Amino acid sequence: MEWIDFPDNRFKVFGLAWYEEDKPALRRLPMRLKDTFRQPVWDLAQNPAGGRIRFRTYSQHVGIRAESPDTWVMNHITRIGQSGFDIYVDDSFMGSVSPDEHCKIEANWTIASTSKPREITINMPLYKSVTIQAIGLDEGAIIGDPAPFRLDKPVLFYGTSITQGGCASTPGTSYQSFISRWLEIDFINLGFSGNGMGEPELASAINELDPSCIIIDYWANIGDKLEKNLPEFAGALRTKHKEIPIIVVGPFYFTSESVDPTLHDWQRKVSKAYVDKMRRKGDKNIYFFDGRKMIDKAHSFGLVDGVHANSLGFYFVAQGFTPYLKRVLGL
Repeated sequence: MEWIDFPDNRFKVFGLAWYEEDKPALRRLPMRLKDTFRQPVWDLAQNPAGGRIRFRTYSQHVGIRAESPDTWVMNHITRIGQSGFDIYVDDSFMGSVSPDEHCKIEANWTIASTSKPREITINMPLYKSVTIQAIGLDEGAIIGDPAPFRLDKPVLFYGTSITQGGCASTPGTSYQSFISRWLEIDFINLGFSGNGMGEPELASAINELDPSCIIIDYWANIGDKLEKNLPEFAGALRTKHKEIPIIVVGPFYFTSESVDPTLHDWQRKVSKAYVDKMRRKGDKNIYFFDGRKMIDKAHSFGLVDGVHANSLGFYFVAQGFTPYLKRVLGL
């Protein structure tokens, strides 16, 4: 196997909006804006959730060498999902890898028995920073550009731990990853665990970007401030992104709603009322999506702790949301 130092322009990085500005760092917000964010947001931005390496190759083997900062693992997510990588070949899952006891990550995946061009996607960790040293391929393997997405611009997701990917068992089973494969679209993940607060600093950062659509899904962190904050945050985004679709997502089912069925009704009503108000004012490209169409009580076994989705739960989320997003995007 030939190990090619990373970064290398032949390996295209997607999902990390400021990567070209800050490479080789794999982070989700730009260094030059560090002092504008709260420390927890900046710390979480070091987790490259949604980051992907994509390329096309004839190689029958693909490898990766990387390093994690530590071996700590949360109790409701797998080591692979939090700190590891997985690989998809022509949009089919092929394998995964996580750090060893020395924080080293190394994999050599056999992906085929014949030599023909294949689309490779390597998904980055959801909840841990990482440094990639090299990508391995067969000696002399041809490396080409990956297939283009159906949309020129990515869909941007802003939100909480659920948006960030908690608690998918592998990086490629966050709900955005499912949607990306099914619709052949790019995405940016700006979910910040416990810190989706709709802050103006995040709106300003998002306003530097040029997405095809913005998904707002931060009700779980903002609490009773949602009614005041949602118009401010969505309004700040609309000042720059005047025409693109903005979708405000309401709560999906939490198991605590079996005890108090009205628990999240307020967030749903507030979110829908804001969207309805803006549509009456003439903004016909803002939408409300009820999260119960993603996960309802019948699908609550897709939650790892009654709140966060496991990989099956994210599959349900993607199944529920994809047809709606597809229609909004005109695909």
